[in-house]
Amino acid sequence: MNRTIPRLLAAASAVALLAAGAAGCGSDDDGGSGPAASGSASRFDLSGREFTVGSKEFTEQLVLGQITIKTLQAAGAKVKDQTGLEGSVAARKALTSGETDLYWDYTGTAWVNYLGHDRGVPDEQRQFDQLAREDASRSKVAWIDRAPANNTYAFAVRSDAGSAVDDVTTLSELAELARSDPELATLCVGEEFATRSDGLRGVERTYGFSFPDKQVSLVGDAVVYDQVAKGDRCNFGSVFATDGRIEAQNLRVLRDDRKFFPFFNLALSVRQPVLDANPELERLFAPVAEALTDEAAAKLNARVDVDGETPEDVADDFLQEQGIVG
Repeated sequence: MNRTIPRLLAAASAVALLAAGAAGCGSDDDGGSGPAASGSASRFDLSGREFTVGSKEFTEQLVLGQITIKTLQAAGAKVKDQTGLEGSVAARKALTSGETDLYWDYTGTAWVNYLGHDRGVPDEQRQFDQLAREDASRSKVAWIDRAPANNTYAFAVRSDAGSAVDDVTTLSELAELARSDPELATLCVGEEFATRSDGLRGVERTYGFSFPDKQVSLVGDAVVYDQVAKGDRCNFGSVFATDGRIEAQNLRVLRDDRKFFPFFNLALSVRQPVLDANPELERLFAPVAEALTDEAAAKLNARVDVDGETPEDVADDFLQEQGIVG
């Protein structure tokens, strides 16, 4: 008899056993296959549960809303889409009234505008911790999964503005320009920024100056970038620090040298009863938050605002790249 045949059969059997063992290693305590097979969200079983997801109306929020929806769906949940609410006040009211269950918000917005503090806390983690404690007590809102991304307000100018405008690199220098040559201190701002205490009026108060009313143009937040890049209507504009259009439009961000703007870290806000009933939400969204750096957020935003992709497609790609959804 050919002795090679039994050895080959034995080797084949060993390979089959190893393959079967490897296939059995994908499950864990949460059930389902591991992240290598179909994404980390599949390890959580939210089947039979329903959530309503909110967001504000601008690009970053729309992308985050889709990321949230798709993550919950990958865990088996049924989701109602209430994204695209107009402004911070509407999005927050929807959450606290029970119209929505969870959405991504900004720690600085909550600390100053929802809870009424005059200034932000000068440390990202301390601001998050204090916000979480106070909001849970006052509003029954839980804050989980603080992301590294800090989408703070900022002022920007086009990189080739020319004349005295090119010399402005800080908000203190912008204040001096507004005093010495107000005709050059033209400003485009979004309506919400114009009225918030951590917006235009707070900047003017902190830096000891004011823009002449005729020099300030109220435009949509999305319009600011294009207007500043053109320079016809305004030399300066209020922008979001993680907006991909800053780089795409060749804009330059001014340094907040007196550190007026609070930290605006992204974090998931959840109605406390919803989190109490679904404590696994913290672990489900932890890898999402970890992946949301300044650079990552700017790239996601640019894919929508610059490249013309949909928030849904951008969210799909992000979740697959991070191994959250297979």
